[in-house]
Amino acid sequence: MTDPPEFPRKQLIVVGDRVLITPEDGDDRVRGGLYLPATAVDNQQVQGGLVVATGPGDPVAEVGDSEEPWKETRREGRTRPLQARVGDHAIFFRKAAVEITFEEQRYLVVPHGAILVLIRDDLPV
Repeated sequence: MTDPPEFPRKQLIVVGDRVLITPEDGDDRVRGGLYLPATAVDNQQVQGGLVVATGPGDPVAEVGDSEEPWKETRREGRTRPLQARVGDHAIFFRKAAVEITFEEQRYLVVPHGAILVLIRDDLPV
């Protein structure tokens, strides 16, 4: 009997203006020392977590000089980059998040617009 063929490991790709976050469990003080009031945590209005992936950003319409843009054969899509980066700690509106499980790991997919603040360790000098 032969072994089954090896398949490549699946990859989770975040699209658009979404951010993939590993949620932290209900502590009132998040990494970086930011304190969340009990009312916000108890009512599950906001939550924090670590940004593990981001989408490419918001699509931006191409403004061209051509009077007949439909005749152009190749157009490269442009995006407006997101502020969130991998490694940031995000505080976001919990209601906007969608919970998913991928390869037995729990994640939250959050629209970039639902992020309230980012905590980043490496600030440029």
